[in-house]
Amino acid sequence: MKKIIAALIITGSLVSCTKNFSELNTSKDGAVMTTPETLLGPAVHDVLKRNLNRCLRLTHELMQVHVTLSDGDEIHRYVIRPQESDYMWNNWYLQLTNIRDMYAGGDAINSNAYMGISLVLDAWISSLLTDVYGDVPYFDANKGREGILQPRFDRQKAIYEDLFKKLEKANELFKTATLADTEAKLDPIYAGDLTKWRKFGNSLYLRLLLRVSGTGELNAINKIGEIADTKKSNYPVFTNNNDSAILKFQTTAPYLSEFAEYRDLDFQVNNSLGEFFINNLNEWNDPRREKWASKKDNAYVGIQSGYPVGQVPAPQSQYLAALKSEPLLGNIINYPELQFILAECALKGYIPGDAQPYYEAGVTAAITMWGLTVPTGYLTDSSAQWYPNDDASLKLHKIILQKYYTLFFTDFQSWIEYRRTGFPVLPKGFGLQNDGIMPTRLKYPVNVQRVNRENYSIAVANMGGDDLKTKVWWNK
Repeated sequence: MKKIIAALIITGSLVSCTKNFSELNTSKDGAVMTTPETLLGPAVHDVLKRNLNRCLRLTHELMQVHVTLSDGDEIHRYVIRPQESDYMWNNWYLQLTNIRDMYAGGDAINSNAYMGISLVLDAWISSLLTDVYGDVPYFDANKGREGILQPRFDRQKAIYEDLFKKLEKANELFKTATLADTEAKLDPIYAGDLTKWRKFGNSLYLRLLLRVSGTGELNAINKIGEIADTKKSNYPVFTNNNDSAILKFQTTAPYLSEFAEYRDLDFQVNNSLGEFFINNLNEWNDPRREKWASKKDNAYVGIQSGYPVGQVPAPQSQYLAALKSEPLLGNIINYPELQFILAECALKGYIPGDAQPYYEAGVTAAITMWGLTVPTGYLTDSSAQWYPNDDASLKLHKIILQKYYTLFFTDFQSWIEYRRTGFPVLPKGFGLQNDGIMPTRLKYPVNVQRVNRENYSIAVANMGGDDLKTKVWWNK
């Protein structure tokens, strides 16, 4: 019985604050509540570590950044077992509890700063949940303290609508927010710089607005125009690499990378970089190879993804061991990604102007962010060059291809972008399963199906199925 109750709490999306926040958080030593500043660092760090774990295991396999050298690991063949779903579901909801407690704590002490920070982080994590699974518990989620252990699943459109409200509110809260020096020291991303937090929220807002813009709903296209053009003074966004939302991992606790203590076998030896991933970098003479890949016989060489069973390729270039502690892998959303977002918006006519300057700014920033110099000819004498006479599809592919590299080790983003746009165009190996179709979502966790059966069944009916080919609302 105890195990069932515990499972209900987890699959009920854990818990969040109520009006009795102070009473519920009174500890035996007399502390009235967990102060919001103490929740920030551990919550963000934990989410980023978990995201890296599954980026290595799932995203980079699906998106051909690397390919497993184990015949029994079939993610690169589009085989994703249901058990894969539990890990992120449980951990995202767990940290949403802390993030929403941060909001309640900020409200209790009249801190616009922590309420704003909480809303931005809530939008980030909640968007990951719905983009990966589809319709998920949202409005009833994290309410175990209120006795809601079997929350209803909400439609993705309704979730996105509320995420936009949260980001609007965060933008307003930051206008009058302040942090004490003691609180600022506990901010692992911006060290208390609330101007940058505001830019983070609005840059994330653009990511999510563009994601749903293809539906023609939620006034997304008009809102993009306001943020990036007609009302941009009210919506500051990233203006350089230093604005990027990155928790830069350290070499000592507490902010260690997920990979810091991995064995070389688990991080780099069991896979080789994908042929698609390496070949583009080679064609561009991209200096990021030096930071990301080892050489094989004095060359950067990748292997085929989706190879048939029994035909494991010989090892080629692999991740460099230095990436295990690379600070930049703590990326949430960065300035180069924003430039590619704006490039796509300009291409589609959502904002005025030409896409080329945004595209070239994104390419340049994506390379310099790694402390490197853009090679001579990168934007004029390689396939990365922007051709004004190309059709819209070719231009969009070029934007998303560069964005793909900018999203290196960034949770599920490159996979989500592939599902949204169909780009970059990935080669298909002969061993692909799932009818050769890239998975369009993860299945709901097995435990959710068992202990929240009624709400699960309603969600499946609304979604049109619970399999790897079911499309989410913004992807239909």
